Formats: sequence, structure tokens, C-alpha cells
Amino acid sequence: MEADIAVDAALVRRLILEQHPDLDGPLSQVAMGWDNAIYRLGADLAVRLPRRRVAAELVYREQHWLPRLAVALPVPVPVPVRVGVPSGGFPFPWSITPWLTGTVVAASPVAPRAAFAAQLAGFLAALHVPAPAAAPANPVRGVPLSTRAEAMAERFATGRVPAGLRGLWDELVAVPFWAGPPLWVHGDPHPGNLLTGPDGRLAAVLDFGDLTSGDPATDLAAAWLVFDAPARAVFRAALGCGPGRDEATWQRARGWALNIGAALAADATGTPEMAAVAEHTLREVRLG
Repeated sequence: MEADIAVDAALVRRLILEQHPDLDGPLSQVAMGWDNAIYRLGADLAVRLPRRRVAAELVYREQHWLPRLAVALPVPVPVPVRVGVPSGGFPFPWSITPWLTGTVVAASPVAPRAAFAAQLAGFLAALHVPAPAAAPANPVRGVPLSTRAEAMAERFATGRVPAGLRGLWDELVAVPFWAGPPLWVHGDPHPGNLLTGPDGRLAAVLDFGDLTSGDPATDLAAAWLVFDAPARAVFRAALGCGPGRDEATWQRARGWALNIGAALAADATGTPEMAAVAEHTLREVRLG
């Protein structure tokens, strides 16, 4: 997918010098994704700039809400330390955040992830509290799973999602929708958005661009996106029972994992790393 604007080191340097000259330092490109470009600034900072107009709203979302949420979260998140505004030649907001160190979970073996299963459960339990009416809306996260039926039909039609999963999807999409209050939802709990430290424990949770309110099952999809069966059992046990932990919620979570895994599998332009996440997720969803 083509970017709406080209981002390069010269542009990033100019924006920093114009708006935050006291933070000028060595600059290196880290990632050039569909939505955002990420550069490392010195040893301790990162610069995140949207490349597409639709991603600009996600930057505003993080700038406004993450400082409010982070104080109650038990794991570091990329709270902006400086806010960048549109400037000549660059029409979008942008952020400078801490450089959060760690290994991207998507690049690590699956079995050792059990070391942080209970910790991720604790993070989500802390996040999943009632959200205010002003919480950002998201048409594809936290919503009834049935709203993803058309998209899922298109994914099955690509032939990249095993047809044998269609019956399971039909079963899971029929599970009753969340009847509780809208809770805060991260929205994108796949292993590419998690970092671990040298001890194998969770070091950071990244990318709150899909932040919204609604059904916590969207985030509990991490049970299948991130973990294998033994670690999934630890994750579920750590979350325990209570509102948002009933069997219907876990079945919807399995449906969300199937939905997200299918989206990754159907994307012919995805990276090998995300293709591996898709393969893992669809296998785990099939297991139950």
C-alpha cells in the first residue's frame, strides 16, 4: 500500500530541529511500515511519524490517551514525551517516545513465552476497566464479531485461510455479544507489539493506535495469537473468573484470534514474521 507522504531521515531531522531542537542527536531508521515510519533518536528516544492520513488519527489517539492510561499499567508503554505538530511539507502530527528496549516476541520461540503469560494477563486486567464515553471509536476492534463477517468471507476467498476453519468461524461468530460496559481495549494484541527482556519477561506493550472501548474479548485473543496451549492455560488462569472472563467471552476471544490470524494470512504483502504469526494463530485456534 502506497504512503500518502514520503518520510526520510532528512525530513525527520528537519522536524526535530524546528520543533524540538534540544533533542537533536544521532538518527537511524528502524522501521518503515504501512502506517508509520520509526526512527531511533540517540540512545533513549524514538520518533514515530505517520505515512498515511488514516494513521494520523491514531497518533492523536496515543498522544491524548496514553498518558492517562499509563499510570495504571504495570508494564511500560510508549507514552509520548514530546508532541510534534504538522509543519511545512509534513501535514500530520507525530511523536517522540521513549526507546523501549527488548526482543520483539514475534521473533522469539513460542514455548518460552509462558514466562510472561501471567504478566500479560495482569497487564490486560489493569487495562480492561470501564472507558469514558469520549474513548476513541474503532469500527474493527471491540465491536460485535459479526461485523467482521464480510471481511472474513473475503479472507476465505483468497485461499490463504484454510477452508476447514469456516465452520469454526460460523460457530464463534454466533456467540452472544458482550453485555457489559465498554472497557478499554488495546485492540492489536499480536506478538509483534510485545517486547521481552533478557529474562524472558514482558518488557513493554507497543502500538496503541487501535485503542478503543468495547468487548475485552478482542484483547483476550492474545491467548491464541501469542501463546501455545500450556501457556494459554496459564494466561487464562491468571485472569481468573468474573465479568469479562466468562466462557462466552473466551469463545469470542477465540473468534477474534481467528479473525486477526486470517487477516494476517490473507495479506499477500505481509512480512515473513507476520506470516509466521498467522500460521501459529490459525493452528492454535483450531486446537481450541
